[in-house]
Amino acid sequence: MEVKMTLMQFQLPKVIIDQDSDPDATVVEITFGDRLGALLDTMNALKNLGLNVVKANVFLDSSGKHNTFSITKVSTGRKIDDPELLEAIRLTIINNLLQYHPESSSQLAMGIAFGVEPPKQVDVDIATRIKVKDDSHDRSLLFVEAADRPGLLVDLVKIITEINIAVESGEFDTEGIVGQGNISCQLQG
Repeated sequence: MEVKMTLMQFQLPKVIIDQDSDPDATVVEITFGDRLGALLDTMNALKNLGLNVVKANVFLDSSGKHNTFSITKVSTGRKIDDPELLEAIRLTIINNLLQYHPESSSQLAMGIAFGVEPPKQVDVDIATRIKVKDDSHDRSLLFVEAADRPGLLVDLVKIITEINIAVESGEFDTEGIVGQGNISCQLQG
């Protein structure tokens, strides 16, 4: 029996929320092979959250088409620092992916949360991994990887702050069924 695999089978939908690369805006990157269009629906959904898309960019590389948006809060003109709003942004983008690209539902952990086909069960569990590295003399970089689910970002930030650690910035990624966070943090004293 010959098994044929296409490049399409390996393209995972990705949502990256980057708090570090732009000091004035939150940068969101959405990638799903070459399947994404102009994402006007996503920009409108972000606007409905009280956000302003101040810059948009599209570029193509070997992994597909990358759509990036620099967003700020309409009320302040500043980048987003509220973990619950960051999670709402992530869920809104994933919801739009599921709505306009239903083929992504089998590759996203949240497919089932929106009443569409959940991902196929894999033979291995996604282990939660946590790594801590020194970032400077008073800061650390916390890397967390876990199975993605709604509320993961909010729960992660809540747990970190409950143990007296200040979250300064971070990048939060959703890649298929895996959620990742690179968080710059400092012990509150």
